[in-house]
Amino acid sequence: MNNNLKITADEGYWFGLGAFETIWVYKNKAVFIEEHLDRLKNAVFYLNIVQEPIDQWIDKRKKEIEKYISENPMENGVLKLTVSKENITITSRKNTYTTEQYEKGFELEYSNIRRNETSPFTYMKTLNYSDCIWEKRKAKENGFDEPIFLNTKGEICEGATTNIFFVSKDKIVTPPVSSGLLNGIMRQYIMKIANVEERIIRPENISEFTEIFLTNSLLGIMPVKRLGEHTFNSRNIANKLITEYHKNL
Repeated sequence: MNNNLKITADEGYWFGLGAFETIWVYKNKAVFIEEHLDRLKNAVFYLNIVQEPIDQWIDKRKKEIEKYISENPMENGVLKLTVSKENITITSRKNTYTTEQYEKGFELEYSNIRRNETSPFTYMKTLNYSDCIWEKRKAKENGFDEPIFLNTKGEICEGATTNIFFVSKDKIVTPPVSSGLLNGIMRQYIMKIANVEERIIRPENISEFTEIFLTNSLLGIMPVKRLGEHTFNSRNIANKLITEYHKNL
């Protein structure tokens, strides 16, 4: 959906000092809206870009989202709330993930760019998102679906727009947030409904695992077909989690 926006050139525009949330809208419902707004609340508070009581400000954003959806019904859409000191925008588009992608599974490659686990901005969704967009674009140009970032220590962190989970003998493992990753909304959901171990994972450990899947708010849970030179035919755990997730929508 095209939106006519008027943007003030503030520090968000000039330097990326702002935050955003991308929310899945399913049958006119903003999925995990409270969790998204809670994460946004933490980001804008840290960035010091809100000039009124934060809870009051968040309540206004929730009402604006609800109003926007009521005026722009969506069966399977994406709503983006973007905030800087002088700007608040809501935009929307279609959710373009396809059944064929889930059936095939994603193909992944390691990025040459490193996540900075020492930076506080690694742990929030700021407007300084160039690494993710650039590497995602390169992935498409080179025939794979998602780049996977390591941190400065060579530990696996996350995808450009996803969190990553590994499976070994029905045990789910994922990198800890401290490795340098965004604690995604779907990541938090998986951590709540499943028995997940957080531990450091390096590329040389990949042969230990029989299954990989990715998560984010828009794709939900995506099976992985390949990471680098390693292929994965199992998707038993991912399929179980997908079934459970869809039951709760």
